[in-house]
Amino acid sequence: MTSPKAHLVDDDDAIRDALAWLLTSRGIANAAYDSAESFLSAWTPSTSGCVVLDMRMTGMSGLDCFDQLRERKSTLPVIFLTGHGDVPLAVNTLKKGAFDFFEKPLNDNELATRIEEAMNLDARQRAANASADSVNARISTLTTRERQIMDLVLMGKFNKVIADELNISMRTVEVHRANLFDKMKVKTAVELANLLKP
Repeated sequence: MTSPKAHLVDDDDAIRDALAWLLTSRGIANAAYDSAESFLSAWTPSTSGCVVLDMRMTGMSGLDCFDQLRERKSTLPVIFLTGHGDVPLAVNTLKKGAFDFFEKPLNDNELATRIEEAMNLDARQRAANASADSVNARISTLTTRERQIMDLVLMGKFNKVIADELNISMRTVEVHRANLFDKMKVKTAVELANLLKP
């Protein structure tokens, strides 16, 4: 994964430079792009942090860029910068999943704080996704029998009941259960249940 940054996308050099300076002075890593196209060509699924996106730019608009990111299944939080009486449009983008919007002229400190909040949200979402991927990877290592036993353990059934239901010996259940717990990196049925909670 790339290191998290605030990705500043604005075709106005002065605004872009001022934002980069503001964020650098607050210790927030950032990268600047002079168009939606240049940002999208640099974007990859591992791009992390947040996007600060001017709504109206020459070439592709901020809204079109936002739609492109959604089509690419990007979960990056997006903060729109608006002017020209675009507030109704900005409110509409919030309904479509944007993180926030700010009207120009900007309140620097409020914007910097929201950028930090957006970056923190992105970090939490990525950690949760990585954790879910890790659990799914562990489940994929289980044999068919270990999965059957896992399902019965999660129903709260004891080894003897599991052995009877699957028509196998209790010793076999114990071996599979030990392997299952080992692969899932848990010590108890309660830990297993907590790990697999949606």
